[in-house]
Amino acid sequence: MVISITEDAAARVKEMMQDEEAGARLRFGVKGGGCSGLSYSLGFDHEMNDELDMVEEDSDIPVVMNKQDVPIIEGTTIDFKQNMMGGGFSIDNPNAIVSCGCGSSFKAKKREGAPEKC
Repeated sequence: MVISITEDAAARVKEMMQDEEAGARLRFGVKGGGCSGLSYSLGFDHEMNDELDMVEEDSDIPVVMNKQDVPIIEGTTIDFKQNMMGGGFSIDNPNAIVSCGCGSSFKAKKREGAPEKC
């Protein structure tokens, strides 16, 4: 498995998927940007490119990832934390060598990205 989804995150994703059209998959990946150079992308997608993407299933949730992101996200855990201010997904990526103070961007050993101003 490239990534794992905690029980809390799986429950929240399944709840959110009920509002999506049939065939929706969770898409997780990396894009350039953020003050450290890379940021995570997490959302629903109905499309998949067989040449560029791969799909795994965790907790009965189909997760689509771009194959080029795999070395950067391998071993990542997606969690959902609820607190008094609401809740949100958190990403624990063992490949992140630097993370910004706000926690929304990172730098990986195998790909640095293009840092932007926060």
